[in-house]
Amino acid sequence: MTYSIVARDPETGQMGVAVESHFFSVGPIVPWAEAGVGAIATQAHVEVSYGPRGLELMKDGTPAGRALGVLVLGDKEADHRQVAMVDAMGRVSAHTGEKCIAEAGDRQGDGVSVQANMMLNATVPDAMLAAYEKAEGDLAERLLAALDAAEAEGGDIRGKQSAAIVIVKGRSSGKPWADKIVDLRVDDHPDPLVELRRLVQMRRGYDAAERGEQATLNGDLEEAAREYEFAETNVGDNVEASFWAAVSLAAAGNEDEAKSRLQKSLSQHEGWGELLRRLPATGLFPLDPDLIERLLA
Repeated sequence: MTYSIVARDPETGQMGVAVESHFFSVGPIVPWAEAGVGAIATQAHVEVSYGPRGLELMKDGTPAGRALGVLVLGDKEADHRQVAMVDAMGRVSAHTGEKCIAEAGDRQGDGVSVQANMMLNATVPDAMLAAYEKAEGDLAERLLAALDAAEAEGGDIRGKQSAAIVIVKGRSSGKPWADKIVDLRVDDHPDPLVELRRLVQMRRGYDAAERGEQATLNGDLEEAAREYEFAETNVGDNVEASFWAAVSLAAAGNEDEAKSRLQKSLSQHEGWGELLRRLPATGLFPLDPDLIERLLA
């Protein structure tokens, strides 16, 4: 009883799933994705095994349409299921069982499938597809645009409760834990799409902080400053990005900039100062008590 979208970005090869429902913690149930393989949404009268089994079939080289067909054929309750798949080649397939609760339907585009059931209005799938195809930005932004469009058309007839988004790389590195670009869930919230967008933006901020740290290690302080500024802008009231920016900049010799950023953290909680004093013992900061005291002054 959900609306969702599965898609592959033709430019990056990234694949993703985004979903919203009036159901508690939809994230562990509906979205499935694996780098270099594909993405799946399994919903309505959910059979979770469509996720891992579908990925296994596509990983063995079975196209999305054939993989979905195999699973539907062996499912006695297929009339109650709604499932969509996209594979690493951008091929899409969807199944909406005849006994899914109205309004129910799916639509496909180039490398994308949108699907919904138990909707207030039958216009949801068309609105989702149009929004995705018109949206600009990265894959996450376009997936979220589709969810927003569904909600604007009335969404789930019961209301809203949880949402999730998963995006993986186009090619597998052999390290699945390193191939997830976005993996965020809102389990229970009065406005889950707003909260999901906030978390996606925070994820972007933390990713920028990591790039800033690497730029600092590479000696490119101008690039580091740009990345850290983006990070701080996108993590809201969370001052952790400011703290680690200060640590990296101070270690690179940019003491004035480091002190300025550190003050943002210290103004919220004195524990950040004690944390700085403990870092030299771990090798994460120079063993320089005078530098630490100057930063904390």
